[in-house]
Amino acid sequence: MEPVFAILVGLFFAAAIYLMLSRITIRIMLGIAILGNAVNLLLFTAGRVTREVPPIIPDGLDTLPAGAANPLPQALILTAIVISFSFLTFLLVLTYRAYQDLETDNTDEMRFAEPRDRPLPPAGY
Repeated sequence: MEPVFAILVGLFFAAAIYLMLSRITIRIMLGIAILGNAVNLLLFTAGRVTREVPPIIPDGLDTLPAGAANPLPQALILTAIVISFSFLTFLLVLTYRAYQDLETDNTDEMRFAEPRDRPLPPAGY
């Protein structure tokens, strides 16, 4: 099963890089989202994809028993999901704000676009 996931991780990385090299900001954001999913799948695959017993340590033992699942990849994936979601949300707000001010979603046009002359919202808005 690991070779299938390895090929899928490679496809995710390739699609993410292709989308991030685009000039359209929405495609860039989709590429970043796919990149986050590729990293999560990579961590999942690196933690072995076998069914094992839960990592419950009985009293008197200091280490995991043989054949127990490794909880570290699961914790890393949960952390990566939270970080990628917050980063993607920040990028979404930033992209929307840039589109409002510059009236374009093309990064080449953004470099030379003049911001619209409109007042800023009041403080605390």
